[in-house]
Amino acid sequence: MKSTIVFFDIDGTLLNQNKEVLDSTRKAIKQLQDKGVYTAIATGRTPHLFDWLCEELNINTFVSMNGQYVVFEGEIIYNNPMNAQHIHELAQLVECNGDALAYVNEVDIRSSREGHLLFEEVFGYYKMEYPIADRDFYKHTDVHQVTIICEQDQLSGYVEKFPQFNFVPVHEGGADILPKGCSKASGIAYILERGGFKLENTFAFGDGDNDIEMLGAVGVGVAMGNASTHVQKHANYITASCDHDGIYEALVKFELVEKDE
Repeated sequence: MKSTIVFFDIDGTLLNQNKEVLDSTRKAIKQLQDKGVYTAIATGRTPHLFDWLCEELNINTFVSMNGQYVVFEGEIIYNNPMNAQHIHELAQLVECNGDALAYVNEVDIRSSREGHLLFEEVFGYYKMEYPIADRDFYKHTDVHQVTIICEQDQLSGYVEKFPQFNFVPVHEGGADILPKGCSKASGIAYILERGGFKLENTFAFGDGDNDIEMLGAVGVGVAMGNASTHVQKHANYITASCDHDGIYEALVKFELVEKDE
């Protein structure tokens, strides 16, 4: 089954609501690997925030920062920093509005300001520390993804103002921002091409808005039970939640792993 590959989102998928890997998930992924199935991560996170997970699950293929930085079997196959001038124009408006940005690349995260309460709430949800503030980070360092922290009802104004960006809502306080046309799905396409995978042998698991395109870009898209109805309607199959063995259940359903007796 070496021609088969399975992609997993992290938060709300590989990790349960307590940001832990279930034993059933760990065992199922090990069984996939023992059978020669490729296992891969597809996430909005930057690599340095999930390197521990790759090590724990023995995964060395991933789509990170929503498709902006892609690695296949330990080799970087796609690396797409954002346009600094476009970021500058966004940063000026964000500062004027009293909102905040997180600047993200493959090794670091910096914030545009200190002590932003909504910023603390969003990063706290993901159990991440508030990043060091460096408002000019994008001027001297490559940035692959920007996360805007603002009230959801204000987000539409930014979307209208910056058509060169793709805005993907996150949690309850903003959105990940990417160059137009970039997504987990576009990152997956690089892996499928490099590995020579046939579409019918590809699977993906996810739960968030940034997983919607991914679920439609593979042979079988699986939505977690904890995903919103909006996300679930884009999936081929809806499994149990990330807290109730959802990954294991679906892998058994599609006969990729054996059911424990």
